Amino acid sequence: MATIERLKEMKFGYTIIYVNKVADALAFYENAFGFEIQFLHESGDYGELKTGATVLAFASLELAEANLGRRCLPISAEAVPTGIELAFVTEDVQSAYQHAVACGATPVREPAEKPWGQVVAYVRAMEGTLIELCTPMGG
Repeated sequence: MATIERLKEMKFGYTIIYVNKVADALAFYENAFGFEIQFLHESGDYGELKTGATVLAFASLELAEANLGRRCLPISAEAVPTGIELAFVTEDVQSAYQHAVACGATPVREPAEKPWGQVVAYVRAMEGTLIELCTPMGG
């Protein structure tokens, strides 16, 4: 059994979003949010973006089935958003929001200042992931 000291060494490494077409998702996030493609496997089933301290990754629904032994519920741009969001931090939320929408993101909420002073906007990515565009906390 792991000791608490060993668990303290754990860190958050990456998020994987399962999508129909990994290359399309990578291209969208590169164009809409400016993240650089770090890796796309030759099979087209897995790819990663450089996003800072952690990695945002995409895997095909087929790879999900192979890894999990069953299909996962796919994200859909037409369905109600799932109960998770990605937050991308920027000093200029308005410009980021406008650019993302111009690149095909679906607008959800225009930028607004929250009571705690943070500016926040919401869009949905091409595959349906809910994305928060926000200023840094405490800024």
